Amino acid sequence: MPRAPVLPKIVRQHAEMAAFLWTVYDRHLLHPDENPDMDAERLARLVERLEAHLDGLWVAGPDGKRIAQERFAEYPEAGELFVVRMLEAKRPIPVRELDLETVREYLGANGV
Repeated sequence: MPRAPVLPKIVRQHAEMAAFLWTVYDRHLLHPDENPDMDAERLARLVERLEAHLDGLWVAGPDGKRIAQERFAEYPEAGELFVVRMLEAKRPIPVRELDLETVREYLGANGV
């Protein structure tokens, strides 16, 4: 069965949104009092959306990785590097299973 065609503009949106949502998620965990409206339910929805965008990049295969790398080259920020790093794993990793301190150390050690 042939692979479905990759739509670069859609894949780029997945990369952009995943980077943005990671930034929102991490910021909330570091500073939970800044947004009192972010309750457990909203946080769970945010994680679901983040993982859905990462899944979109995984489904795109090598094109998803390439587009994520292009985004990081254009915008070398923590969210974009997070997305690139998540796509380097051998399998998708649920966000809730991440060791956030290790992730933050990696992002910081790589200049973002």
